[in-house]
Amino acid sequence: MRDAEPMISGVPAAPAGRSRSMLIAGLSTVVEWYDFTLYLYLATVVSRVFFGGGEHALLATLAGFAVSYLMHPLGALCFGHLGDRFGRRVMMLASMLLMTVAMLATALLPTFATLGTTAGVLLLLLRCLMAFSVGGEYTGVVAYLLESAPPRRRGLITSLASAASEVGALLAVGLSALTVALLSTAQLDAWGWRIPFFVGAALAGAILLARSRMQESPEFERQQAAGTVPVSPIRDTWRHHRSAVARTFAISALGSITYYVGITYVPAFLGSVGKVGESTALWLSTVAAVAVIGVTPLAGALSDRIGRRPVLIALALLSALLPLGMFAVMAAGSTVQIAVAAVVLACLAGGVSAVAAPATAEQFPGEGRLSGLALGVTMATAFFGGATPLVAELLVRHSGWSAAPGAMIALVAVLVLPVMWTLRETRPQNFQRRLAETKRGSP
Repeated sequence: MRDAEPMISGVPAAPAGRSRSMLIAGLSTVVEWYDFTLYLYLATVVSRVFFGGGEHALLATLAGFAVSYLMHPLGALCFGHLGDRFGRRVMMLASMLLMTVAMLATALLPTFATLGTTAGVLLLLLRCLMAFSVGGEYTGVVAYLLESAPPRRRGLITSLASAASEVGALLAVGLSALTVALLSTAQLDAWGWRIPFFVGAALAGAILLARSRMQESPEFERQQAAGTVPVSPIRDTWRHHRSAVARTFAISALGSITYYVGITYVPAFLGSVGKVGESTALWLSTVAAVAVIGVTPLAGALSDRIGRRPVLIALALLSALLPLGMFAVMAAGSTVQIAVAAVVLACLAGGVSAVAAPATAEQFPGEGRLSGLALGVTMATAFFGGATPLVAELLVRHSGWSAAPGAMIALVAVLVLPVMWTLRETRPQNFQRRLAETKRGSP
């Protein structure tokens, strides 16, 4: 069945209360991405603390991240159903509660020195719980911001979910770098690694408290008033919007591969090729994160001005051309050249994520929007996110080709470019004009 046109719906919000709720929702992704990316930024430390160090410890750590990511789409489907049936607010409270518990438990976890291999197993279980909760977090926030924002600023405001998530990643890499720099290896392995995880648990608890005062999404309130809240949102979305799910999958595939290989894998890559030390790699990632925070709202605002489609096409082309060279530079260049290459990759990933946020959410009507995002966005993230740092590391080690991670990004970009090229424009100005033409009987 042919997809219905994307439905840009929602009622005007009360400015003060709605703005406050949008701020809380946007800040939530700071905590979400801090907690989730912290594991990757501390991958080399975690490999010693929970897997005993040695040649295969880093691979075990990255494999644990990849395995836990399989819970990401499952969490998205469960929380998406909850949000479509009972409201965005209820869903976001439940996911943040679970995240708080998982982060605190990780900070208190015994290490390899105490429990041996059992410590690594427990860490993996907690990462699975974290991935399950994060699965519903980002898509819930994106939907909430899209549905609460003024129509002509949806690209900018929804992209702030990506910017805020990068603030979380910046906090994670910054605190990781500070912890590694200030403590000796012995102190770091004995107790210092716990500090960033305790900070994450405290941040998650604070956001959970703030979310209890949030208003419901105006779109869900409209559905309640109209009696159109779906009873089986996942089934309905899959039955009526399969093409939208496919488009969303393609957009998110590019966003995931550019982010997880082009940003979060970079510290491990630099350590693997022996270019810089642990602390320097983390500081370089901090600089890259700052650049992403600046570029993200610009890309979102640009998509409001000229449309989601042309910006996504341009970003896909750049993703096909730039990453190969950037990884080659990071493997052989000076510290300054490495920093420039890392910033270029990070800005590319930030731009894709910024425009992907509104573009994917606009593929679906309000009824079942979270389920549609769960089927498209998180499935793509599961395939092109969690496992890609591990695959990139294996390719570098076994092929000896330092640019292999860049080739991974370029390949995905080439594969999704036709989808970007044929994408229907969904920014509200275009959609409202097209809807009016349809009502007048235009073809």
